[in-house]
Amino acid sequence: MSLQDKLRDPATGRVVVDDAVRILDEEVAARSGLSGMAVKAGYKTVKALKPGMIQAALGMLLPEFAPVVEPHWERAKITPDPRGYFRAHAGEIADGLLGVTDRRAARAQNAVMKKVYAQLRPSAREHTMAGVPRLVDLLQRHGA
Repeated sequence: MSLQDKLRDPATGRVVVDDAVRILDEEVAARSGLSGMAVKAGYKTVKALKPGMIQAALGMLLPEFAPVVEPHWERAKITPDPRGYFRAHAGEIADGLLGVTDRRAARAQNAVMKKVYAQLRPSAREHTMAGVPRLVDLLQRHGA
């Protein structure tokens, strides 16, 4: 069953989203330096503005992320090191994921959320690339 199929199933999709939130929390916590502080502050702002927003956002974004990630996952699964494949292709994967979030941000109605996204976007590629290998954990745990 593909990741897209799993996300369409309400029960399975909820579990995948909850796991993705946990991974995102860990990834944000792992950021360091000045840009890491900005990411942490932005993430904290989003969580404070609207509790449950991260889960809701990932619930909406994961189905759009799946077509970006799945072709890479199919190629990675036939290598001896899927995490290594994702590390080697982190830029391409990050660009695809950020293309999804950029399109969503352009349509967003919440001015505060748009402002936070605009402030974080310049360093988003670097941070997204750093987190790409953790997607392997998500994909392996959920049997995609």
